[in-house]
Amino acid sequence: MMKTALVTGASSGIGEATVRQLLRDGFQVYAAARRKDRMAPLKAAGASVIALDLTDDGSIVAAVEQIARQAGRLDVLVNNAGYGAYGALEDVPLAEGRRQFEVNVFGLARLCQLALPMMRQQGGGKVVNVTSIGGKGGEPFGSWYHATKFAVEGMSDCMRMELAPHGIDVVIIEPGAIRTEWGGIAHDSLLMSSGNTPYGPWARRHAWLLGSALTSRLPSPPEVVARTIARAVAARRPRTRYASGGGARVFLFIRRVLSDRLFDKFMWWVSQRSGGSAQVAAGLAA
Repeated sequence: MMKTALVTGASSGIGEATVRQLLRDGFQVYAAARRKDRMAPLKAAGASVIALDLTDDGSIVAAVEQIARQAGRLDVLVNNAGYGAYGALEDVPLAEGRRQFEVNVFGLARLCQLALPMMRQQGGGKVVNVTSIGGKGGEPFGSWYHATKFAVEGMSDCMRMELAPHGIDVVIIEPGAIRTEWGGIAHDSLLMSSGNTPYGPWARRHAWLLGSALTSRLPSPPEVVARTIARAVAARRPRTRYASGGGARVFLFIRRVLSDRLFDKFMWWVSQRSGGSAQVAAGLAA
C-alpha cells in the first residue's frame, strides 16, 4: 500500500524540496500552502495540492478531511510551515507576535489534533516538526520567532511521550542557515519594525546579516533538509532530533558549551560584526 504524506509550507523552500523528495521516495504526497498557485509545478510532478491557511481553522479542517476522504490514511505529517518577522520586542506590535504564534505554533498544534486520530486508527505514523536551531538559542531582534520555535520544541517533546504507546514517532528537524525566502522576509520586517527606532543602529547591522543568506557561503540549499526529513521518515526507529544544514551542528555545540552570558556575547558579536550597515541605512532612507 502506498504511504501518504502531508507537507505544509510547500510552496517554496524546505517544504517544496521535501514534497519532491517524498515523491521520489514513492509517497502519495499532499502539498499544502496558502499560495496554491505557487504549487502548480508540484502538481505537475505528481503531488496533490491543497490550499491551507494555518490561521483559519476551517481551512485546516478541510485539508485533513480531504486527505481522509481521498487517501483514507496519513502516514507522515511534516509540519514545515512557519515564518519569522523580526524586530526589537519593544517595537513589534502584539498583533504580529500573535500571528507568528498562530502560524508557527497553534496552526501546527491544530493540524496535529485533526491528523493524529487517523494515525492512531491505522496503528502508527510519523509527525515531523520542523523547528530551527533558533529553538535552542536566541539572537537579537528575534524574540517572537525564537519564542515560537522554543514552544514547538517543548510541544514536540511532550507529544513524543504521549504518542509512543500508539506507535507514532515525533521527530524534530532543526535547520541551520538555509537558502530560502526566509532571510529576506526577516530582513525586511526587522528594518520595518526597528530600523528607525532607538534600536536602529544595531537592528540595521543585524538586518544585513539576515539578508546576506542568499549571497553567503554558509547557507545550505533546502534539499539538504529535505533529505534529512526523508531519512527520518524512512528510519524504523528515527532519532528524536536531527540538526541539518548550514552551521546547525556548530551552533548547537556552541550553545551547549557556553554559559548564557558568553553565548549572549557571541551572538551579539555575530550580529554586529556584519558589514554593510551603511548601505542598509541608505536603502532604508531612500
